[in-house]
Amino acid sequence: MRFQGKLLKEGRYWLAEVAVFDALTQGRTRPDALCMMRDWFETILGSSSGSVRTIAVTRTDFEVVATDAVAMISLLLRRQRQKSGLSLADAAARLGASSRNAYARYEQGRTVPTVAKLDELLKAIAPDRDLLVGQSKAA
Repeated sequence: MRFQGKLLKEGRYWLAEVAVFDALTQGRTRPDALCMMRDWFETILGSSSGSVRTIAVTRTDFEVVATDAVAMISLLLRRQRQKSGLSLADAAARLGASSRNAYARYEQGRTVPTVAKLDELLKAIAPDRDLLVGQSKAA
């Protein structure tokens, strides 16, 4: 599973951002910024080294590649819900569920959504944002 990121030179530092996760970090060089982004994901996911990689696509574009798609989908749902300022109960209510556990199972990775269900979940927690799914630019 891959997610698109952007690199931007600001002063003496390179900023690395993966907007869909609201992730932003920096480094003195482009490789440092990419390394810091990889570390950000591994720290948030609580995963070991090697489970997340960053691949430079162009001078300003990169991709985050993760071997654990379930963990990445769970993180995506949690970050988007938090960005919307919703509680688990709020998210469940938007889905028409009576229990917050109905939604929490997806964030915990205990239930893996289909593509259609993922779309439904994202529309419920982030109705004002469209998330673009596209083909990887990296080889």
